[in-house]
Formats: sequence, structure tokens, C-alpha cells
Amino acid sequence: MTIDELQEEVIEEFSAFDDWMDKYQMIIDLGNEQPPLDPAYKTEDNLIDGCQSRVWLHAYMQDGLVHFEADSDAIITKGLIALLIRVLSDHTPHEILESDVHFIDAIGLTQHLSPTRSNGLLSMLKQIKTYALAYSQTKS
Repeated sequence: MTIDELQEEVIEEFSAFDDWMDKYQMIIDLGNEQPPLDPAYKTEDNLIDGCQSRVWLHAYMQDGLVHFEADSDAIITKGLIALLIRVLSDHTPHEILESDVHFIDAIGLTQHLSPTRSNGLLSMLKQIKTYALAYSQTKS
């Protein structure tokens, strides 16, 4: 699936809920479904700056696609990074860099997250795009 198709899928899933408590539960569930990150990747180098919670993001390139794995010590934050990974992982660096990540606003996250969580979410997205940029300049 393309990044836009994945975003539309997320938007559709979230639109099934009117109550934000249900949407938060869905975010928590996504985080709980996220496989644990290998402790070898829970390093200072993989910590995302700008997040109040600790969030580790590991990226690697295989067969021309960037793959992301992550973990967090906070359940909502782990769900947020899981959402980003669901949409942006397993695509080419170019696709990731050119993507307009609109699902965040479309599902109402911007309005319903605290300012610190919103900043953290933007930091996670920025780090994902930074990895994509780095991989776009290398041969895999």
C-alpha cells in the first residue's frame, strides 16, 4: 500500500469512534501491539530529542525500503510512534520524504494531544524523515 492509502486507512479506522477516550484506547492498543524493540537498540543514539517520554527509534534499509522499529516508556507515546511506523515504514526514502503526513490532523490528534505530546509527535516525524534523508543519500 502507498503512504496515502495507509493514511486513509488510519483516518477511516479513527472515524469509527466519536469519543476521544475510544480513540486514545485505540492508540494505546496500537502501542501494545508494537513488537518490543531489541534492547540492543535502546541506546542514547536512538533516543528521539524533543520527546518528554523516552522514545527509541531504530531504522534500517533493506531492499531499497526503510524499516522502522521503536519503543517508548509511555503507553500513549508508544501508540503514537506505532501509528507513524504503520504509515511510513517499509517505503523508499523518496516516498517517505515526499509524503504529506496529513492523517495526524485528519484524525484530530493535533487538537487532542497536550502541547508536549504534540511536540513529541512532531519530533518523531522529524526523526523518521531525517533517517529517510540519510538513506536517500546512500546505496543500500
